[in-house]
Amino acid sequence: MVPRYARPAMSAIWEPEARYRIWFEIEAHAAVKMGELGVVPESAGKALWDWWASNPVIDVAAIDAIEAVTKHDVIAFLDWVAQQVGPEARFMHQGMTSSDVLDTTLNVQLIKAADILLADLDDLLAAIKRRAEEHKYTPTIGRSHGIHAEPVTFGLKMAEAYAEFARCRKRLVAAREEIATCAISGAVGTFANVDPSVEAYVAEKMGLEIEPVSTQVIPRDRHAMFFATLAVIASSIERIAVEVRHLQRTEVLEAEEYFSPGQKGSSAMPHKRNPVLTENLTGQARMIRSYAFPAMENVALWHERDISHSSVERFIGPDATITLDFALARLTGVIDKLLVYPERMQKNLDRMGGLVHSQRVLLALTQAGLTRDESYRLVQRNAMKVWESDGQLSLLELLKADADVAKALPAEVIEDKFNLDYHFKHVDTIFARVFGN
Repeated sequence: MVPRYARPAMSAIWEPEARYRIWFEIEAHAAVKMGELGVVPESAGKALWDWWASNPVIDVAAIDAIEAVTKHDVIAFLDWVAQQVGPEARFMHQGMTSSDVLDTTLNVQLIKAADILLADLDDLLAAIKRRAEEHKYTPTIGRSHGIHAEPVTFGLKMAEAYAEFARCRKRLVAAREEIATCAISGAVGTFANVDPSVEAYVAEKMGLEIEPVSTQVIPRDRHAMFFATLAVIASSIERIAVEVRHLQRTEVLEAEEYFSPGQKGSSAMPHKRNPVLTENLTGQARMIRSYAFPAMENVALWHERDISHSSVERFIGPDATITLDFALARLTGVIDKLLVYPERMQKNLDRMGGLVHSQRVLLALTQAGLTRDESYRLVQRNAMKVWESDGQLSLLELLKADADVAKALPAEVIEDKFNLDYHFKHVDTIFARVFGN
């Protein structure tokens, strides 16, 4: 993981020591239950937890040194623990397989990561809601195909973002629930050498559900859905980032990223204020999405297991969650400090000589008895004059001067169709749908 895009709390989940501590808890809980069942002496579990109570330092370097010889990470860890605990440690891992430890640990890590990401989403939603309420009735131009369409409000843009990330949060809650399983089922998942009650006990202690049926691994469709959910969230981040980038273009400049004192925009051009944060978010979203594909390819393992998924998950587990954590925090900062320019929004609304009101005139003409095709033709022939004048002509004045239009609509009726507030009469309804009453 690139440290530049990593935050401490999320990074800590993936540190080797954190992983080894989860491994120990799984092994020690399993030993306790096996002691209750009489599979191993009860003293084994007690010895493990007594040593753990001393808050031992996990010697990552020592474990790595053992692994350099054994070429097996779980065996290296078990050997190191045995050196610390003594003879009772020989009862660790009875009937278990490495995947029992590795898969359950990965799911614990993904749950911890999901909890941080959910908190990130809560912060982002709060920032978006605040800006939505602030600009609930701030008029701006809506665009389709990048072209002026009809008026909206900047608050509605924010409300749309809020609804989108609220859906993202629901998806992540579901993905968290789906990934929260534990497998302690032994070789090829038959429980031949470990009782199912051990799995249930470990699952309860680790805050997990039992995996209903595992092979020698937890089914990877669960993980595919988890990383796909992260990819969708990243895509939503990019959508907002692209919106900000477009709004910051010099020709538009309706909003822009906060530009702090002393900040430099270009090494060559002192006048530049570039949307570097949202451009960075676009790049991060590409990376997060890329992690979803190998997660899906991990679903098709050979028979009861292979380890083609293992190296993949060592990459994508930390990288996807750490990057998304950073991206969500960065987007929250962008939204929170976003510079919004209502005057420029109004200027852009007015720039094209009232073209944004063309549909209302079209509808009025049809209601006055003209066919839709004829109504469209009358409005369009005047609208094109305004378009070709680059907004120097007024659609309102051209329509009032058009004899065919004037025959169907009195001047005061045409003027009424150019009322900006008309477009915002249902803003309250939309906000109630998004934010509740």
